[in-house]
Amino acid sequence: MSVIAIIPARYASGRFPGKPLEKIAGRMMIERVWRSTSAAPGVDRVVVATDDERIVEAVEAFGGEAVMTDPACRNGTERALDAVKRLGSDADIVINVQGDAALIPPWVIGDVATAMRADSALAMATPAVKMPEDTAIRMREMKAKGIVGGTTVVFNRAMDALYFSKGVIPFQRHPEAGTPTWQHIGLYGYRRETLERIVALEPSPLEKAESLEQLRALENGIPIRIVPTDYRGRSAWSVDAPEDVPVVEGIIAREGELVP
Repeated sequence: MSVIAIIPARYASGRFPGKPLEKIAGRMMIERVWRSTSAAPGVDRVVVATDDERIVEAVEAFGGEAVMTDPACRNGTERALDAVKRLGSDADIVINVQGDAALIPPWVIGDVATAMRADSALAMATPAVKMPEDTAIRMREMKAKGIVGGTTVVFNRAMDALYFSKGVIPFQRHPEAGTPTWQHIGLYGYRRETLERIVALEPSPLEKAESLEQLRALENGIPIRIVPTDYRGRSAWSVDAPEDVPVVEGIIAREGELVP
């Protein structure tokens, strides 16, 4: 089974215009994501999908592959499918890696690729990490202040997702029970036909309520396999706004580069 990784990268952003081209510790963010994805085990091809020629030129300048996609794409999922079609790719598995995931470890992407390759029955897969209790407590405190960053997930014994939320789930009525909180990592592996089906569906009620695209799959009976992964001591942080850049640069200064 062949695997293509698509990195949607939109130039326009209400909170951070030109974000993919922002330099972080001397390297453009889109290059950081491309390098990590290219180093992921089990990924055969990596392509940046964008709606802006400036991003295409930047990607090609550092040796990457990019494709122009329809500016009308409403989200990264639609852009990923549009890219695969324009490329004429016959890949069995499509992995959608968020273009602002500057600190995504290659092995996390590889874990999803491995899971999809190992089980041809999987329609869709996404990773999650078990949160230390002190981290979960901090997330609950952030949510109480109205800070929406971070998504959690609960799943059944077969490791299929039951629900994703911007809230912290499950609610810990009995903290002494030690039920762990799992943080969702926003990258997805799809069978090609699953990706096409999801894009063809209308946005669903829970998806719109939480602003989480993956809920469209669950609400329409498409199972999502949760792939447990480990950051191996690395810190996770996405770049949503300009103020996130120095935070990520600080993490890189302390922990070193993920990929040379």
